[in-house]
Amino acid sequence: MKIDKDTVVTIQFKVSDARGAVLEAPKEPTSYLHGGHGNTLAKIEEALQGQEKGFTTTLNLAAADAFGVRDEALCRTIPKSEFPPGVKVGGYLQGTDDAGNEQHYRVVKIKGPVVLLDANHPFAGMDLKFWIKVTDVRAASAEEVAHGHAHGAHGHHH
Repeated sequence: MKIDKDTVVTIQFKVSDARGAVLEAPKEPTSYLHGGHGNTLAKIEEALQGQEKGFTTTLNLAAADAFGVRDEALCRTIPKSEFPPGVKVGGYLQGTDDAGNEQHYRVVKIKGPVVLLDANHPFAGMDLKFWIKVTDVRAASAEEVAHGHAHGAHGHHH
Protein backbone atom coordinates (compact mmCIF):
# COMPACT_ATOMS: atom_id res chain seq x y z
CA MET A 1 0.00 0.00 0.00
CA LYS A 2 1.26 3.46 -0.87
CA ILE A 3 1.42 6.25 1.69
CA ASP A 4 -1.36 8.74 0.99
CA LYS A 5 -3.88 10.91 2.83
CA ASP A 6 -5.55 9.05 5.69
CA THR A 7 -3.11 6.15 5.84
CA VAL A 8 -1.47 5.14 9.09
CA VAL A 9 2.30 5.04 8.62
CA THR A 10 4.56 3.21 11.05
CA ILE A 11 8.19 4.29 11.09
CA GLN A 12 11.48 3.74 12.86
CA PHE A 13 13.47 6.95 13.05
CA LYS A 14 16.58 8.60 14.39
CA VAL A 15 17.17 12.34 14.83
CA SER A 16 20.68 13.83 14.88
CA ASP A 17 21.97 17.37 15.17
CA ALA A 18 24.12 19.04 12.49
CA ARG A 19 27.29 17.49 14.00
CA GLY A 20 25.81 14.00 13.90
CA ALA A 21 25.10 13.62 17.63
CA VAL A 22 22.00 11.45 18.08
CA LEU A 23 19.26 13.38 19.88
CA GLU A 24 16.47 10.82 19.69
CA ALA A 25 16.34 7.20 18.53
CA PRO A 26 13.34 5.34 19.95
CA LYS A 27 13.68 1.57 20.09
CA GLU A 28 9.98 1.08 19.36
CA PRO A 29 8.40 2.18 16.07
CA THR A 30 5.85 4.99 16.06
CA SER A 31 2.73 5.44 13.95
CA TYR A 32 1.08 8.59 12.69
CA LEU A 33 -1.94 9.51 10.57
CA HIS A 34 -0.60 10.82 7.25
CA GLY A 35 -2.13 13.60 5.19
CA GLY A 36 -1.99 17.01 6.81
CA HIS A 37 -3.31 16.10 10.26
CA GLY A 38 -0.32 17.73 11.96
CA ASN A 39 1.02 14.47 13.40
CA THR A 40 4.53 14.85 12.00
CA LEU A 41 6.63 17.50 10.30
CA ALA A 42 5.39 18.67 6.89
CA LYS A 43 8.74 17.89 5.22
CA ILE A 44 8.59 14.31 6.54
CA GLU A 45 5.07 13.86 5.13
CA GLU A 46 6.25 15.33 1.84
CA ALA A 47 9.19 12.89 1.65
CA LEU A 48 7.04 9.86 2.51
CA GLN A 49 4.06 10.69 0.27
CA GLY A 50 3.57 7.89 -2.30
CA GLN A 51 6.19 5.60 -0.72
CA GLU A 52 5.63 2.06 0.59
CA LYS A 53 6.68 -0.25 3.42
CA GLY A 54 10.46 -0.71 3.37
CA PHE A 55 11.23 2.81 2.10
CA THR A 56 14.20 4.43 3.83
CA THR A 57 15.33 8.04 3.58
CA THR A 58 17.55 10.59 5.25
CA LEU A 59 16.33 14.18 5.44
CA ASN A 60 18.39 17.22 6.36
CA LEU A 61 16.01 19.85 7.66
CA ALA A 62 16.78 23.46 8.45
CA ALA A 63 15.46 24.61 11.83
CA ALA A 64 12.55 26.44 10.17
CA ASP A 65 11.41 23.17 8.53
CA ALA A 66 11.97 21.09 11.66
CA PHE A 67 10.84 22.46 15.03
CA GLY A 68 11.13 26.14 14.13
CA VAL A 69 13.51 28.89 15.10
CA ARG A 70 13.89 29.73 18.77
CA ASP A 71 11.47 32.37 19.99
CA GLU A 72 12.83 34.13 23.06
CA ALA A 73 9.31 35.43 23.75
CA LEU A 74 8.50 31.85 24.79
CA CYS A 75 10.98 32.06 27.67
CA ARG A 76 9.87 33.23 31.11
CA THR A 77 11.47 33.81 34.47
CA ILE A 78 9.41 33.25 37.59
CA PRO A 79 10.27 33.75 41.25
CA LYS A 80 11.36 30.53 42.92
CA SER A 81 8.73 31.23 45.58
CA GLU A 82 6.04 30.58 42.90
CA PHE A 83 7.74 27.37 41.75
CA PRO A 84 5.83 24.18 42.61
CA PRO A 85 7.62 21.77 44.93
CA GLY A 86 9.11 18.63 43.40
CA VAL A 87 9.65 19.95 39.88
CA LYS A 88 13.31 19.91 38.83
CA VAL A 89 15.40 21.12 35.89
CA GLY A 90 14.20 19.22 32.83
CA GLY A 91 10.68 18.91 34.20
CA TYR A 92 7.60 20.50 32.69
CA LEU A 93 5.06 22.96 34.04
CA GLN A 94 1.73 24.06 32.66
CA GLY A 95 1.05 27.77 32.73
CA THR A 96 -0.27 30.64 30.65
CA ASP A 97 1.47 33.00 28.28
CA ASP A 98 1.07 36.79 28.35
CA ALA A 99 -2.15 36.50 26.30
CA GLY A 100 -3.65 34.03 28.78
CA ASN A 101 -3.26 31.00 26.50
CA GLU A 102 -2.34 27.63 28.02
CA GLN A 103 1.35 26.89 27.54
CA HIS A 104 3.70 24.06 28.52
CA TYR A 105 7.10 25.15 29.83
CA ARG A 106 10.30 23.15 30.31
CA VAL A 107 12.31 24.04 33.42
CA VAL A 108 15.69 25.12 32.03
CA LYS A 109 17.51 26.43 35.08
CA ILE A 110 17.03 27.25 38.73
CA LYS A 111 19.31 30.15 39.55
CA GLY A 112 19.18 31.69 43.01
CA PRO A 113 15.73 33.18 43.60
CA VAL A 114 14.45 32.63 40.03
CA VAL A 115 13.41 29.76 37.76
CA LEU A 116 13.97 29.96 34.00
CA LEU A 117 11.23 28.39 31.85
CA ASP A 118 11.19 27.76 28.09
CA ALA A 119 8.14 26.85 25.93
CA ASN A 120 10.22 26.34 22.77
CA HIS A 121 10.51 22.75 21.55
CA PRO A 122 13.83 21.36 22.88
CA PHE A 123 15.06 21.04 19.26
CA ALA A 124 13.91 24.55 18.21
CA GLY A 125 16.62 26.50 16.41
CA MET A 126 18.48 23.35 15.39
CA ASP A 127 19.18 22.04 11.90
CA LEU A 128 18.37 18.34 12.11
CA LYS A 129 19.03 15.11 10.24
CA PHE A 130 16.23 12.52 10.22
CA TRP A 131 16.80 8.91 9.24
CA ILE A 132 13.43 7.25 8.61
CA LYS A 133 12.39 3.71 7.67
CA VAL A 134 8.76 2.89 6.85
CA THR A 135 7.90 -0.39 8.58
CA ASP A 136 4.16 -0.49 7.81
CA VAL A 137 1.40 1.33 5.93
CA ARG A 138 -2.31 0.66 6.33
CA ALA A 139 -5.61 2.39 5.69
CA ALA A 140 -6.77 4.46 8.65
CA SER A 141 -10.05 3.60 10.33
CA ALA A 142 -12.93 6.08 10.20
CA GLU A 143 -12.41 6.65 13.94
CA GLU A 144 -8.71 7.48 13.44
CA VAL A 145 -9.56 9.97 10.68
CA ALA A 146 -12.31 11.52 12.84
CA HIS A 147 -9.91 11.82 15.80
CA GLY A 148 -7.07 13.08 13.58
CA HIS A 149 -4.45 10.58 14.82
CA ALA A 150 -3.44 6.91 14.69
CA HIS A 151 -4.70 4.48 17.32
CA GLY A 152 -3.33 1.11 18.31
CA ALA A 153 0.00 -0.53 19.01
CA HIS A 154 2.35 2.31 18.04
CA GLY A 155 -0.09 5.21 17.81
CA HIS A 156 -2.25 7.07 20.34
CA HIS A 157 -4.13 5.14 23.00
CA HIS A 158 -7.34 6.45 24.57
